[in-house]
Amino acid sequence: MKVTFLGTGTSQGIPIIGSKHPVCLSNNPKDRRLRVSVLVEWDAYTYVVDCGPDFRYQMLRAGVEKINGILFTHEHADHVLGLDDIRPFYFRQGDIPVYGHKRVLNSLKKRFDYVFKTKNKYAGAPSVILNRIKNEPFEISGLKVIPVNGKHDRLQVFGFKFNDFAYLTDMKTVKDKEVEKIKNVKVLVVNALRIDPHRSHFNLEEALEFIKKVNPEKAYLTHISHLLGFHDEVEKTLPENVFLAYDELQITI
Repeated sequence: MKVTFLGTGTSQGIPIIGSKHPVCLSNNPKDRRLRVSVLVEWDAYTYVVDCGPDFRYQMLRAGVEKINGILFTHEHADHVLGLDDIRPFYFRQGDIPVYGHKRVLNSLKKRFDYVFKTKNKYAGAPSVILNRIKNEPFEISGLKVIPVNGKHDRLQVFGFKFNDFAYLTDMKTVKDKEVEKIKNVKVLVVNALRIDPHRSHFNLEEALEFIKKVNPEKAYLTHISHLLGFHDEVEKTLPENVFLAYDELQITI
């Protein structure tokens, strides 16, 4: 299984528009972060987790020519606003499967109502196949995926476990019974927004404590804001099996 980090930034990305913060002015490409998303590939299959406003450029940058589906963690703008940009895939492949909590799918129907029209639908609009997921395993292209339930402040969010790879973002609280699902995975990805506490995201300290609970072989931090600091400086402070993810990083599990 190959994982490509399409984006590792928070909702505004880095650099932030108009910001003079030193991290936003950094010339290090690892400090420049698109909105958070990953590409997961195995055999002949290609899936994306989340589809934010940078989706078009992320697909071009990664050279993606087809996708078998999109898994949504939750419905916030930085995770769904790229849905219209699935059109090139739709024109070549037909309806694109999407997977999400019932609440997320309902949100997509409202935000992208033209995608779901059945009468007088605009010819250039894409179409999707809705797959409702609950907090129980489901299958995509022969692979079992295990949802990991958490809270983003008070909003329910799903993480996903693909074999020995677990991907969690926008988490603030995860119950112990959910942690058990991903204990001792080979690779864990989890959000670490900044140094100071935040009401709806793990900060760095909380992310590192969560990693200790899960006890993966390796862990990568994502959904990073400029307030975490410079990539190279922060990485020097991390435990030896914990790394800062960065855009275009590829790992094999």
